[in-house]
Amino acid sequence: MITIDDLRPYYDSEVNEALIKYMEHPMFQAMLQFTFPECTKEQIVEIVKGCNSIQDFQSKIIYNSIQMILEKSSEGLSSSGFEKLAPGESYLFISNHRDIILDTSFINVALHDHDLVMTASAIGDNLVKKPFLMALSRLNRSFIIKRDLAPREMLKSSKLISEYIRTALQQEKRSIWIAQREGRTKDGNDQTQQGVLKMLALANDDKEVMDYFKKVKIVPVAISYEYDPTDILKMPELTAKHYDVEYVKSTNEDFNSILKGITGNKKHIHIAAGKVLDTELDVIKSSREPANKQFQLLADVIDAEIYKNYKLWPSNYLAYDMLHGTSKFKNKYTDKEKRHFKRRIQRRVAENNEVELKNFLEMYANPVVNSLKELESAN
Repeated sequence: MITIDDLRPYYDSEVNEALIKYMEHPMFQAMLQFTFPECTKEQIVEIVKGCNSIQDFQSKIIYNSIQMILEKSSEGLSSSGFEKLAPGESYLFISNHRDIILDTSFINVALHDHDLVMTASAIGDNLVKKPFLMALSRLNRSFIIKRDLAPREMLKSSKLISEYIRTALQQEKRSIWIAQREGRTKDGNDQTQQGVLKMLALANDDKEVMDYFKKVKIVPVAISYEYDPTDILKMPELTAKHYDVEYVKSTNEDFNSILKGITGNKKHIHIAAGKVLDTELDVIKSSREPANKQFQLLADVIDAEIYKNYKLWPSNYLAYDMLHGTSKFKNKYTDKEKRHFKRRIQRRVAENNEVELKNFLEMYANPVVNSLKELESAN
């Protein structure tokens, strides 16, 4: 029988005990040494022992870990839109999904830097099978999304998560982050899945589901990396999809993706918070469409906001021009950037493999395609 205690983050009262328990774990030691390279072991122990809440752990340790990751593997993180949000307010952030760990971490950095409420964040249980990884995720205010359950158990788990999210947002004034779909977008074509919205709506106690979504203050968020550090790891799945072959993950695939995401070169990263959805929900409600249609209309609104706010990089424009054999966006990149991108392709795509090349270019070009569609529909 699944209970909320199987899914929730740690309570603040449990944090110090969990930290002390895992203090000597090799992975935690490596993380702490990476985060505090100038500190002695004794100084690091004092920092850890001084964490008595999730807020302490996130602000004293995780925030500094992410800053080190940014320093060593990127040319900087920028953000937009967060200045329009209200301090002390809770929001339901629904974003596109590129990196297993860093997407939500970067959003929390942006929230922290703007003195906004940081999030509790969804994470699949397939990523936290080892006890230490489960503990680390719960310390970082993650709640667990169960995968591969029987239908009845899946419904039970989904209801518990939905109720947890509603309680966090409305009673605890805690923001929530959840990806727009199950799993990362591999091909760069970001689309919100109805299933995610239906899960969120399981806790609805209003007559109209759009009234509930209005109360929880949905904010679509667009996350964009100039270079996706895991692009090479996404290629086998995209190739299998092209040939309509079932793709089976390798044993350590998710863990390798986490490591590559953290250490791999990202160049620039941008997080853009869209507007709080409001009148758009009134329009959907007034349409009087059947429930399924209303969920799809909401998914379309979230997608449009993500496309509109997605920061496009030279890599995206280059891929679009190369894929379509045009020079439409030649003013968006330099010859140097073009050389660097072509070298990246050479290191990641097998020579003369047209399928791999197309998949790789589409991964970077699809955000441009979606941006163009959104501009066209807006006009």
